Amino acid sequence: MRQNLAVAVLLVSACAGLAFGQTPTAPAKSPSVAETVKQLERDWVDAGKAGDVGKLSQIIADDWMGIEYDGKKESKQTMLAEVKSGAAKIESFEFGPMDVKVLGGVAVVQGSDTEKSSTHGKDTSGKWVWMDVFVKRNGNWVVVRSQSAMVK
Repeated sequence: MRQNLAVAVLLVSACAGLAFGQTPTAPAKSPSVAETVKQLERDWVDAGKAGDVGKLSQIIADDWMGIEYDGKKESKQTMLAEVKSGAAKIESFEFGPMDVKVLGGVAVVQGSDTEKSSTHGKDTSGKWVWMDVFVKRNGNWVVVRSQSAMVK
């Protein structure tokens, strides 16, 4: 009986040793909300530079509203029309630091950039600061509000 018990203990110990001795595989890490919205900011600029209104439509919510450099409000439809017509152009764009604050299903991004751009033929190049508000809708983050100002 003791011999059977000793064999059983050794067998259990060997199996447990094999199970615990293996390197656990880490679950696939999904990007954080901050990383996701920062990437959306970069995608937004890339789509704007390329004039890709389809990609912009995916990033910008239908009820998006922006307050532009001149203080005027701009809707998604107006912004997309300006990009499509070439009235709004981005030649070059370099991001500064971006700070993200996540509040449940809302993410607020504050950032800066230096750009070479124009709107309706007016040079809008320079250093900018801005804030975008993203919300998670139907499993995707979309921007719903934006505000920007040129640094003098």
